[in-house]
Amino acid sequence: MSARALAAATPAARDRVIDLLRVASLGTVVLGHWLMAAVTVDEGGRAAVGNLLAVEPKLQLLTWVLQVMPVFFFVGGFSHALSYRSLTRRTGGAPAYALFLRARLQRLLRPTMLFVAVWGAGALAVQLAGGSGALTDVAARLVAQPLWFIGIYLAMVAFTPPLLRLHERFGWGAFAALAAAAGAVDVLRFAAGVPYVEFLNFAFVWLAVHQLGFLRADGRLRRPALLAAAGLAGAVALVGLGPYPLSMVGMPGERISNMAPPTAALLCHGMWLIGAVELLRGPVSRAVARPRVWRTVVAANGIAMTAFLWHLTAMLGVYGAMLAAHVPLPAPASAAWWLQVPPRLAAAAAATALLVAVFRRAEQPPAPAPAGTPAARRGAAPAAALGVTLALFGVLGLSMTGFGGLLEGHSAVLVAVRVTAPVAVLMCAAGWLLVETAGRAGKAERSSARPV
Repeated sequence: MSARALAAATPAARDRVIDLLRVASLGTVVLGHWLMAAVTVDEGGRAAVGNLLAVEPKLQLLTWVLQVMPVFFFVGGFSHALSYRSLTRRTGGAPAYALFLRARLQRLLRPTMLFVAVWGAGALAVQLAGGSGALTDVAARLVAQPLWFIGIYLAMVAFTPPLLRLHERFGWGAFAALAAAAGAVDVLRFAAGVPYVEFLNFAFVWLAVHQLGFLRADGRLRRPALLAAAGLAGAVALVGLGPYPLSMVGMPGERISNMAPPTAALLCHGMWLIGAVELLRGPVSRAVARPRVWRTVVAANGIAMTAFLWHLTAMLGVYGAMLAAHVPLPAPASAAWWLQVPPRLAAAAAATALLVAVFRRAEQPPAPAPAGTPAARRGAAPAAALGVTLALFGVLGLSMTGFGGLLEGHSAVLVAVRVTAPVAVLMCAAGWLLVETAGRAGKAERSSARPV
């Protein structure tokens, strides 16, 4: 169906603000990556990609508004709650875990695996041919970094059923427990120096934000001003009095990052940002109710993940073309650099649109799964859980290793385990296959409709 037809068929009860927030948050991340990238070339002709926020530290305060990943994960919590409940109703209460994972992850893992396959094959071909260029090595490493977001999102989908049950029993108490756990991790990390404990906050911080989406789905975010004020006050206090840096995104060379691993300061930032967007729900609802605006949102949602996966490829392609054409690259944050920003962003947007046109089919909704046998359904949930775990660690590992050094066995440490890119790719592929197979086997025979 076209975007116009999908927009016209939208149920009146659909919360269109959530769809707008999903698109707007990913679009802000893409724009931020394009703007923050500061490419320089040394005397030997080798390129390096720095961070504008490191060159101009005053701009780091902007991350308190533009670091919008918490909003995306909040939207994910809302959508996952509605989807799982809808699926459970449609299956008449039959176990739906494997089918839920397949339904939610198909549109995530299909474009991701296509991205991994294309970049992996391209990087391997370049290395076998012994080729290199000013941006080749840095591109092969950099384009995989945003995959960390896919890994975290996989974890959120996997934990939705048990955390939704906790939410239904304890409400705000479930969020408070996760937030308290995130704070305790930081105490153990900074005050007691416990090794590796900080990695637990990849779960506690982001799942706490996800839990706010559950509360939004049940209409329990009734005081967004209080949430925003508490979050902003907490973030200011932690950054001003504690060891936390000002930037809410990772910075090169930082001893402590608010992002990797996440900190209690980032959780407070997420609370303030989510409270702020909730305060704007009224005017945003009126804006997105306009047919033209809603058609744009629907169209953008259909390609958002593909655009996110390929936007760094597009940006580096623009820089590569500039280098090939001998266009001078001014010093980052200089007046000449700022003058180059508008045409560079326009070129990156055009290149992303071209890549989306080529790869968008992978983001089309999956076909309904056929019914499985009763025996197969009994083993579907464990297989799906194993699959999403493999995919999660594979994607996170690949985000750290990148596609460079495939022949040399380049590796990186994921938590406390060393992984290579080929191993990470195999984990992704095996996990995706398990989720797909388990989802097909786990489909209840009396279920004939797909969850929304």
